[in-house]
Amino acid sequence: MSGSALSSRRPRAVVVGAGIGGLTAAALLARAGLAVMVLEQGEGVGGKMRRAEVGGAQLDVGPTVLTMRGVFDDLFRDLGGDFSAEVPLVQAEILARHAWSDGSRLDLYADAERSAEAIGAFAGAAAADGFRRFCAYAARIHAEVEGPFIHGPKPTALTLVRARGLGVFSALRHIDSFRSLWRSLGGYFADPRLRQLFGRYATYTGSSPFAAPATLNLVAHVEQAGVWQVPGGIYRVAAALQRRVEAAGGVVRTGCEVLEIEVESGTIHGIRLADGEVVPAEVVVCNAAAEALARGVLGDLARAAVPARVAPAPGERSLSALTWATLSPVAGWPLVHHNVAFGDDYAGEFAALARGALPPSPTVYVCAQDRLEGAEPPTEGTPERLFVLVNAPALGQTGAPDAPPAPGLAPEEIAQCQDRMLTQLRACGLDLRLDPAATLRTSPHDFAARFPATGGALYGAPTHGWRASLSRPGARTRVKGLYLA
Repeated sequence: MSGSALSSRRPRAVVVGAGIGGLTAAALLARAGLAVMVLEQGEGVGGKMRRAEVGGAQLDVGPTVLTMRGVFDDLFRDLGGDFSAEVPLVQAEILARHAWSDGSRLDLYADAERSAEAIGAFAGAAAADGFRRFCAYAARIHAEVEGPFIHGPKPTALTLVRARGLGVFSALRHIDSFRSLWRSLGGYFADPRLRQLFGRYATYTGSSPFAAPATLNLVAHVEQAGVWQVPGGIYRVAAALQRRVEAAGGVVRTGCEVLEIEVESGTIHGIRLADGEVVPAEVVVCNAAAEALARGVLGDLARAAVPARVAPAPGERSLSALTWATLSPVAGWPLVHHNVAFGDDYAGEFAALARGALPPSPTVYVCAQDRLEGAEPPTEGTPERLFVLVNAPALGQTGAPDAPPAPGLAPEEIAQCQDRMLTQLRACGLDLRLDPAATLRTSPHDFAARFPATGGALYGAPTHGWRASLSRPGARTRVKGLYLA
């Protein structure tokens, strides 16, 4: 289908990238009456919320659960639908199972008091009391930032001043942005294993707990408000949004590489594809990383849309990952849907990542996708669908025309990290056997190729320093008609 298929009687909007942000923008614009076309370079929609076929089975190879379900309920209501009717959901009772090489294990639960009791049995009554105080503290942070930041269109530090007026100093104390997340945890947990467990929340934004502000402790409150699993895979969320786009008259095209966002006299003109086709547009929503614009990946004229500072140096990017999607048997302690085997040197792990190296003793995340809440677990010894992840530095190519070669990770480094991952799992009591014929490994280089200009960083800019948690890019750019998703 060519760009001329878009209706000339309605404003024409083109969305570049069919990630969740792009699909959401496209569905809302189509619902509002615009003629919408989504252009995606990959073979399917979803962006980072993607799936892959491994050993004849479909696996989620990105996000694995939902939090903040109300955002999706509201979105689908605005689109004239019902999220729960279109995407089946199961609320997790066990949030995650955690293991250490000393043989200890700890489950966290959706019921906070049940978690407190488990923590008490794990580390003593003082730790249980610390957890209860920590929950109240995380709830205070969330209450302060929910309105002005989480739902704000372009929040900055001044947003809090305007929202709180003379109460801004009390608010700043409540959000605890001047301490590191790691330091704040010491006030609640004397046991280093518990600091390690709750410090992991920084990695949800691709950040280090030793550099991220304590504000990110709000993630604990978000998880306690509900973690939702999706039977059939979280990719169903992306598929449901695609159906909403098309039901409202929008068009989704995959396998379309965008060569350039065309700008004339400071105003959007259209999109030029790699095959030479030009798709006219009065509005363009870019669902690529903002730094793709700043680095000229989408054309020189689009560079002016965003400040050059949005393109970070390699050492300033958020984390990437080394992942294995596999159909493999496991032995040892019983898996749940979310499982974490912690490395033996947490500070050393993030120090290695900061200098661009893979960690010598990695923390390993294992999503057991056949072990949904309430489902019958696989028979012991039979292959099951697993998604395994360790943190990695973002050292891939940016794809920018003038970018110097990236240092990269050598194949032998990646192979060594795989061995360390398997060793760490065994040390924590879990034996995983990877079948090369039924395993898909993805490196930072692969993520860099899939998501232009990111170098493989998976979470945007890292949340390091006190200002980082108080700002987020807005949707508007300096080019008329060009927006960011």
